Amino acid sequence: MKRHRILRRSLAVLIPTIIIVLAFSVSGVQETPNDLFDPVYQLYQYVKSYFYQPEKIDDKQALYGAMKGIVEQLDDPYSEFFAPSDKQAFDESLNGEFSGVGIEITLEDGILTVITPLIGSPAEAAGMRAGDKVVAVDGESTEGKTLTHSALRIRGEIGSPVVLTVVHEDDTREDITIIRETIIVEPVKYEAMEEGAIAYIRLLRFESDTTIELDRALATFDLANITGLILDLRNNAGGLMSEAINVVNRFVDEGVVLITQDRLSGQKKYYARGNQIRNFPIAILINKGTASSSEIAAGAIRDHNMGILIGEQSFGKGVFQQLIDFPDGSALKITAGEYFTPNGTVVHGIGLPADIVVEEDQDEIDVAIEWIYAHAGELMPIDIAASVVAEPATP
Repeated sequence: MKRHRILRRSLAVLIPTIIIVLAFSVSGVQETPNDLFDPVYQLYQYVKSYFYQPEKIDDKQALYGAMKGIVEQLDDPYSEFFAPSDKQAFDESLNGEFSGVGIEITLEDGILTVITPLIGSPAEAAGMRAGDKVVAVDGESTEGKTLTHSALRIRGEIGSPVVLTVVHEDDTREDITIIRETIIVEPVKYEAMEEGAIAYIRLLRFESDTTIELDRALATFDLANITGLILDLRNNAGGLMSEAINVVNRFVDEGVVLITQDRLSGQKKYYARGNQIRNFPIAILINKGTASSSEIAAGAIRDHNMGILIGEQSFGKGVFQQLIDFPDGSALKITAGEYFTPNGTVVHGIGLPADIVVEEDQDEIDVAIEWIYAHAGELMPIDIAASVVAEPATP
């Protein structure tokens, strides 16, 4: 029985790969000579024949190395080939529990950059900040290293230390020692504020159960009578696009909530199915750690004038990836296309601007509460841009 399941999984994996190859061939965009990779095989044979320590030759690792090289030449920080061990580590990071220091990282102009430290993580406690450049891990430079290589260097045994050499946004350089711990990410946190008048929900990741947990959180509030909702997406580095769309469906009545563009499907639009809750004012908190799927959610709610963005410019990851698994446990994560907000706004490399920019001496939650009270009793959508001009007032 187990063997049959594995076979079905292999077929499911191979089908999208075949479709991609056929689509490119038919389109004539990426015609590839049949003998293009012959020199790679010849090089492999020379290595097998001439290298003076043949016991060091690992056929499988040689194959993986060649496959990694094909992907690395794209110079895309979000496209990677995963050997089986790398794929396992990647899966663990998506499951909400893993060992490490608790930072979301990317490559920005080839430099390892912190998207955000996770809330309550050892990295946050040690002083890591969004925008930090990690130039070395335990003294080894990250220059020229792949994202996976650096990520695996940072991760390690629970209780062991790792030294990250970082350059902060003010150009100060610092060696930060962090003790690795088990990182557990709970995707949703919530509480009632202002004696139950305002619901506060924080989404930390868009995982497979985020929408379920969001629904549970919403069910704890008196939605028919609350004044408004604070949706906190600060330091949410994203996750599953499907979960972001599901979250948006809780707050948008109808219309397009996301536009994607890729080579195989062209332009595709995703629509709201109709929310089931009263359209009370929504204040969405964003910062430079708000990225990817969280930008999808924030941008869609804002474009429909169902809520306002408060804080600072978001990160600006407006591309999405396709994950293709292979039977041996390896996988390809490839940037397949770009997404846009319902109004067609470009997000990648730009980010979402805040409607209300919060200064350093202000508290985002206080600003959000003031805005909600200023619009108490109003039903969304409203002209969000005009609402920023009005002076907020507390009862």
